[in-house]
Amino acid sequence: MSDSKNPLKAVAEKAAEAVLGPEGPEEGVPGKPASATPPVAEPTTPRDPLPPKPDQTGPATVSPTGQPTGASQSDIAQGGAYLTDAQGTRLHDTDHSLKAGPRGPVLLQDHHLREKITHFDHERIPERVVHARGAAAHGVFRGYGSAAQICKAAFLGKDVETPVFVRFSTVLGSRGSADTVRDTRGFATKFYTSEGVFDLVGNNIPVFFIQDAIKFPDVIHAGKPHPDREIPQAQSAHDTFWDFVTLHTEATHHTLWNMSDRGIPRSYRMMEGFGVHTFRLVDAEGGTTLVKFHWKPKLGVHSQVWEEAQITGGVDPDFHRRDLADAIEAGAFPQWELGVQTFPDNPEQTFEGIDLLDPTKIVPEELAPVQPVGLLTLNANPSNYFAETEQVAFHTGHLVPGIDVTNDPLLQGRMFSYLDTQLTRLGGPNFAQLPINRTHAPVNDMLRDGMHQTAVHRGVAPYRPNSLDGGCPFLAGAGDGAYVEVPAEVAAGRKVREAPASFDDHFTQPRLFWLSMTPVEREHIVAAYTFELGKCYEQAIKERALKVLARIDTELCEQVATGLGLPAPAAGEPLADPSPSPALSQVGQTWPPDGRIVGIVADAEADLAGVRSLRESLLESGMVPLVIAPAGGKLGTGADAVTVQRTFATARSVEFDAVVLAGAPARGADALGSRDAKAGDAQSSAATDPRLLLLVSEAYRHGKAIGAWNGGEQVLTAAGCPLTAPGVVTGDGATQVLDEVTGLLGAHRVWERFPTTL
Repeated sequence: MSDSKNPLKAVAEKAAEAVLGPEGPEEGVPGKPASATPPVAEPTTPRDPLPPKPDQTGPATVSPTGQPTGASQSDIAQGGAYLTDAQGTRLHDTDHSLKAGPRGPVLLQDHHLREKITHFDHERIPERVVHARGAAAHGVFRGYGSAAQICKAAFLGKDVETPVFVRFSTVLGSRGSADTVRDTRGFATKFYTSEGVFDLVGNNIPVFFIQDAIKFPDVIHAGKPHPDREIPQAQSAHDTFWDFVTLHTEATHHTLWNMSDRGIPRSYRMMEGFGVHTFRLVDAEGGTTLVKFHWKPKLGVHSQVWEEAQITGGVDPDFHRRDLADAIEAGAFPQWELGVQTFPDNPEQTFEGIDLLDPTKIVPEELAPVQPVGLLTLNANPSNYFAETEQVAFHTGHLVPGIDVTNDPLLQGRMFSYLDTQLTRLGGPNFAQLPINRTHAPVNDMLRDGMHQTAVHRGVAPYRPNSLDGGCPFLAGAGDGAYVEVPAEVAAGRKVREAPASFDDHFTQPRLFWLSMTPVEREHIVAAYTFELGKCYEQAIKERALKVLARIDTELCEQVATGLGLPAPAAGEPLADPSPSPALSQVGQTWPPDGRIVGIVADAEADLAGVRSLRESLLESGMVPLVIAPAGGKLGTGADAVTVQRTFATARSVEFDAVVLAGAPARGADALGSRDAKAGDAQSSAATDPRLLLLVSEAYRHGKAIGAWNGGEQVLTAAGCPLTAPGVVTGDGATQVLDEVTGLLGAHRVWERFPTTL
């Protein structure tokens, strides 16, 4: 692969050149905090602010009313070499309050103190009730043109490129929670189209807990920490959640997805996204088609195993956001294809007996294949978390011509809720004028004033009809690109608080999902239910949950009951008999290894020539090599010295998709239990560092590919990894080992290493 086709290698080499040490350029890895390397001493020579890093950008420089300004992004950032107050007055001291003498009281006239503290007191806005913890990136969407027959939206046209901003998130946790908790993930995309903003506000699970938005406060209150103690954080393993979902059985399908590996993604880059609801698309002639939106990751759909997720939450609670930002910084740009399942817009709004308005149901891909309509590429990190990731405001009502909503009662409620949420969070009705939310289409809305109004409107007649402003703004017709709702028939009848009878089946599709899983995925589901219900206090909730599981599958119920020490109830009625959907399984396919992280264990006595060769090959293949050694610094001397990125003290298996050993490193000098409990007994005479043994044994236990040469086999044996086990590769040199390890990475894990009984 040439450098021109391998952005990861080119950007990684550029980053390496930019990281300067005392002896010149060093090899760089993603995660560099700033665009220049800091000196040891505090800089004192005035200079302008540093530019952003090459991987960073900000919102487009359009005016509050969507007009291109032509300004560079540096023109809207803070500038100047000297510290000022908010009005631009230069300051000579920001470390001391103005006092009546060195030991006297602080004076009321200290305007700088008051401004600085007041702003600090108000620099947080109310966090989202759900999806509070998020990570985001800028990118571009390129339409394939294949949707033209069913949708007239301009951004889906052939080779049309549209700027986007994508925010990923967890649902239950607060902003300070961990990334790798078992939870549903948000996958929200803001398209800055030529016709206005379109927000596709989805999740990584295609169904939801409830069928009607009026129940949303209930499911979130149940899933959030208990209100008396505010614990547990970002978890569903507690009584209130299971109390709700076992009583409100329409939640069974989503709950089962959450208990599967889908609830703990490996990475945002390896996570599917779904629009959840059924939408209505409109073509150029006014014809309509019902669709469901899907985001398909180019790297495949992969997850962590449960123990791995727990360790990650403690070792690196920012694991997913770091992974996303590092991949973009390294040039390994994440990509997803946007696809649609299409259905006839019939009066019943059903397909193959499935009610398309029920958000707790899917349509198996075997019945309605997902047809790709465009490619999403994330290619730039935000330059300011608060201004972009935190202030971005999504709304299911942000639609463009060609896309309309249906009567899905959950979607209908979201059409109200999202706007109401943004008014509260962002302090008023002008949140659309925040730079990250600004449309790239001209705005002439006649909306005036209000909190945080930053547009300077002109004219004297913000009303229609008018003559004083020359009649402007004028109404547009459909031919002028106006958004016109589809004149769909509305069923006549009584005003009721009811759901269609077709919404009543809560168990057929959960059984479909269970039957579609491979044995190892079923084992993980059993373990998840056993763990979560085992955390509940109330016996009645556990017993009720088992009754729900009995309606899904007898063996699932029996295995969980055994773990809980309870009898397994009978289903009470015949189980459904749906056909499995292989597309729902994450196991059995192979995927590109792009962006995978490989840990290379070495020390000064290792095969350093092999390590250098391995690093080059990994970069050429679009992967990220990280060298792990007993201590930091460099291995070897001179121009061929190898830079160490991780040490036995800082490395943990969860960071790596595969681990290879270029030798059998000796114990680190800091392998002292008093410094690092993982180092064990300080008096131990073992040749291998216990922290390395832990890293290798965890990687083996979590089903990761492991390779060794040049004596590294000794470490594997000491760590309890049989050399003949599946996914354990040994060989005479780096090339042979890497070839086999790379092949194993295509399946994500060595699934044969997990024994199954189901």
